[in-house]
Amino acid sequence: MKSLLYAVTALAVFGLAFWAYRENYATQQVLKETRQLQRDIGAAQVRLGVLKAEWAYLNRPDRLIGLAELNFDRLGLLPLRPDQFGRVDEVAYPPIPALAITGGIDVSGLNATSGGEDQP
Repeated sequence: MKSLLYAVTALAVFGLAFWAYRENYATQQVLKETRQLQRDIGAAQVRLGVLKAEWAYLNRPDRLIGLAELNFDRLGLLPLRPDQFGRVDEVAYPPIPALAITGGIDVSGLNATSGGEDQP
């Protein structure tokens, strides 16, 4: 009986060792993927910073004014003036159409022709 207990215990130890071995390598793989994702995120943040700097450089007011003047004949762009702006309360929104009631609906359970009186 003791030998059976020793055999079962040895098998349990081998099983747990195999499970721990697999979990260790699975954890290492996940950590490696996590480090790669963090590197990718860092590279994407650097690219985003470069793109924002390029966008700011290309949208310089003096450059845009020069382009607007250069292409005035083709585009017809004029400089903005303060009187071209408005307030939100000056916007004319279309009125909401009122719903037309075409016929009444009897919700009380009484007959509309009885004048509201109960009939036996």
